Amino acid sequence: MFLARCYESMLRWAQHRHAAKYLFVLSFAESSFFPLPPDIMLAPMALSQPKKALFFAFLTTLASVLGGILGYMIGLYAMDWVMPWLQNSVYGDSFIRVQGWFEQWGIWAVFLAGFSPIPYKVFTIASGAFGLVFLPFVGASILGRGARFFLVAGLIGWGGERLDGLIRRYMNTLGWLMVCLVMVIILGYQFLVAPN
Repeated sequence: MFLARCYESMLRWAQHRHAAKYLFVLSFAESSFFPLPPDIMLAPMALSQPKKALFFAFLTTLASVLGGILGYMIGLYAMDWVMPWLQNSVYGDSFIRVQGWFEQWGIWAVFLAGFSPIPYKVFTIASGAFGLVFLPFVGASILGRGARFFLVAGLIGWGGERLDGLIRRYMNTLGWLMVCLVMVIILGYQFLVAPN
């Protein structure tokens, strides 16, 4: 019920004259603590103003990475306080899964977070908690989140309402397909450059 009300609010905010400011705040908050992804504002804004779609994607990426830095700091400095809540929340299983991704993929897991249906905030907090190096974390966040938001805004700005509906319907499937594609690329790269 709470999430449904939040979702409806986000759609209304997307039509507001201060929508770009709201998008920035939502994108920042989602990266560290808020439950709803910025796509729910980014998509209708790109649809209603296609010429500004790439600007909205830039704004979303910038705010998301800044919010991700806050999430990183939470994981780095406040994990003892956050962990009991995290374990008892809907993000507990995701946090354990992300830990496995970090062990297997390292910093690439942060890049994959841009496309994964696992909330980005779980990756940002885990990055600080597991001591990922800060600058590569920021770089991977810019690449992963930027790729996602520019793809969503660019496609919706170009394809209109029809494409918006398809993206919304298949977002999780598309996200997992992108994760699989990136993993194949990473494995192929590691195989090709690994010493014989």
